[in-house]
Amino acid sequence: MNYKYANICVDISHEKVDKPFQYKIPKDLQDRLEPGMQVLIPFGKGNKLIKGFVLELTDQSEYPEELCKEVAEVVSTGITAEGRSIALASWMRKNYGSTLIAALKTVLPVKEKVRQIEQKDLILCATKEELEEAVVTANKKHHVAKVRLLEAFKDVDSLAYEFVTGKLNISAPTIKALEKQNIIRIEKRTEYRNPVKVRQTQMQKNTLNPEQQSVVDSFVRDYEADIRKTYLLRGVTGSGKTEVYMEIIDSVLEKGKQVIVLIPEIALTYQTVLRFYKRFGDCVSVMHSKLSKGERFDQFERAKKGQIGIMIGPRSALFTPFPNLGLIIIDEEHEGSYKSDNMPKFHARETAEYIASTMHASVILGSATPSVTSFYRAQAGEYGYFCLKNRYQNRLLPTVYTVDLREELRKGNRSILSRLLYEKIKDRLEKKQQIMLFLNRRGYVGFLSCRNCGYVVKCPHCDVSLTMHGNQRMMCHYCGYEMPVVKLCPECGSKHIAGFKAGTEQVEQSVQKMFPQARILRMDKDTTQTKDGYEKILSAFAEQEADILIGTQMIVKGHDFPMVTLVGVLAADLSLSVGDYQAAERTFQLLTQAVGRAGRGEIAGEAVIQTYQPEHYAVVTAANQDYDSFYKSEIAYREVCGYPPVKHMLAILLASDVKTLLDEVAVSLSEKLKEELDIFYQIIGPADATIGKINDIYRKIIYIRHDEYNKLTEVKDLTEALMEQKKKEWSRCCVYFDFDPMNGY
Repeated sequence: MNYKYANICVDISHEKVDKPFQYKIPKDLQDRLEPGMQVLIPFGKGNKLIKGFVLELTDQSEYPEELCKEVAEVVSTGITAEGRSIALASWMRKNYGSTLIAALKTVLPVKEKVRQIEQKDLILCATKEELEEAVVTANKKHHVAKVRLLEAFKDVDSLAYEFVTGKLNISAPTIKALEKQNIIRIEKRTEYRNPVKVRQTQMQKNTLNPEQQSVVDSFVRDYEADIRKTYLLRGVTGSGKTEVYMEIIDSVLEKGKQVIVLIPEIALTYQTVLRFYKRFGDCVSVMHSKLSKGERFDQFERAKKGQIGIMIGPRSALFTPFPNLGLIIIDEEHEGSYKSDNMPKFHARETAEYIASTMHASVILGSATPSVTSFYRAQAGEYGYFCLKNRYQNRLLPTVYTVDLREELRKGNRSILSRLLYEKIKDRLEKKQQIMLFLNRRGYVGFLSCRNCGYVVKCPHCDVSLTMHGNQRMMCHYCGYEMPVVKLCPECGSKHIAGFKAGTEQVEQSVQKMFPQARILRMDKDTTQTKDGYEKILSAFAEQEADILIGTQMIVKGHDFPMVTLVGVLAADLSLSVGDYQAAERTFQLLTQAVGRAGRGEIAGEAVIQTYQPEHYAVVTAANQDYDSFYKSEIAYREVCGYPPVKHMLAILLASDVKTLLDEVAVSLSEKLKEELDIFYQIIGPADATIGKINDIYRKIIYIRHDEYNKLTEVKDLTEALMEQKKKEWSRCCVYFDFDPMNGY
């Protein structure tokens, strides 16, 4: 399509990016211009030619045509890092739905006013003879400081300014005087902040076992043959996936390429960076939200200048502006944190694949419990597939015990610990071994379950749990089905039917009462608020300064503590009861990851899973560490219900501060979509969102399903057009899009 106008930005920064200027596209450029390209444009009253970046192409003129200037020419010096970021933002805008400005602010490096650190060096300009002569002259005049400085240059050609003014105690006027005599000169250089604070350690390289080496060889063979694609690396917990990553990274770095390694949580940064630093040294850096503005800015600058080769961090590290990117690794790829909660609601997996395609790079997705979507694609042949079936050094998988909490209740045990878990904690404390207690609180809010029989109140139409609301009603947030809150269990008649209220703090207090001699650490949002909160807790536990670590899902992701021989899962099935089609998948992943923390050292490990639903396939297969059986059950459920990845789903979230207007827009939009779309689309709703009102803003949701993703992007475009048509009447209603949503609304 030949567009008529280009919206162009002349300053790519967070402050200026929302002020683009519109230019006409001359006919000879209409089939050449693309978002991200750098162009020359006439600017200001004098029409001085300056460089700008094409943000988007459009047929809609924002000004009278006669007032619109023309693009002068395309700058043919190649695509810059900023240009690639703009092209990426344009792709995200199209595929995920958001304003272009929101997409740009997501992908562009932070460009804020931060103080650059400057270092100064004193460089010797004089010859040896001139230096000797200057020393003699200074001695004659009794210039003691000058003599001290000049003699310091007898064996070196440069000295750090700080060393001269500090250790040598030389004043600035003395330095200036020698500079005027052309004996020395002052040279300034920018010093970039490095957030990696690791004590210098000896470089470490472990020997791979045959299974690991086979994966590395296969990848390298493809890479050498110029084959670039996405691979899924599935390996049981403790199989040594990180060692495989590092060996592959080594081969990519040798070719002068750079690597991005994504991890799901800031909490993992400390251990991951330590392992990578031991192997690769100073070429490793990190990017995450706990860095200062100056540190974040400097890491992007270092990356652009090629001063680092490996960037490690959560989702945002994906946008590191490496000039020669060769590989993106997404570790624990199944994690929900790889999906953005803010607009645009992008997923790191698909975004990484797009970035890799533009940079001729490869992608590796790694997990012990791959997402159903990734495994589905691997089975279909869309991804290359590697599998590590054994633990590193042939260590045994932990022995797992499943405890039925219904039986514990019947036998009078109302404690948070089953009798079996209590005895095993007592045993480990006596043996001076470590314990991790995982409280599975993900999505616990709002559902009802029976403590006597394990029954969960579900929607009869969508097979997801109903969510409690303050008006004593329960609702399904997929179709809007409602019923009153029940007081007795519909299955067994028990009055022990309620929500779950225990948190990590209550667990810590209870465990401390039971084991007063135990040293306990708690890791949750409250204890990790400071910049280095994660590192302090994890390093203290790693140094065996505590016996028990209590926490939510952040403690079970990727950590490696050799002295942990027991893991207790306190409420395994809470995440099963979320009103979400992915509840079983998340539960299986969390339980498998939790169990996998035990026995990673020389001593064999054990795990105790406490649950009200011991017969559920997610619990049974997690206890057996049996991914294949879980996948078969789960994909059958997705096929019957038409959930991703079998079908694709678009969530359209509508929000307004006027409830009557929101109701009108939701119904009107839903009816209009039903008129416009054919029978291959399934439209569900509108229904109230899980949280129907936040900060006095009311929220409603419409779900649409289709076999093809691109058909849903067309629905997004249609919805935007319908909202634009009614923008005056519906101006107080906003629309947001979420493709293949991973969190319920």
